[in-house]
Amino acid sequence: MIWQLIGITAASLTTFAFVPQVIKIYKTKSAKDISIITLIQLSIGTSLWIVYGLYRKDAILIMANIITFTILLIALFLSRRYSKLYK
Repeated sequence: MIWQLIGITAASLTTFAFVPQVIKIYKTKSAKDISIITLIQLSIGTSLWIVYGLYRKDAILIMANIITFTILLIALFLSRRYSKLYK
């Protein structure tokens, strides 16, 4: 029981860690301080965690990383949308 609580707490903290960045990008309409490489690396890593969670049949791993991956995709989309490179 304690290990599930630790897993849920860890998953919650890491899952929503990037939300403030997404909000900042959206509010400022700027992604100049965001590293696209970091977003891509995290997205790849998160997708691998999903695969690993499926292998282990671990619902906490799967759900946390699906949510994280979605947040990262939003960050990538907004970064591209507001990047000066694409204007």
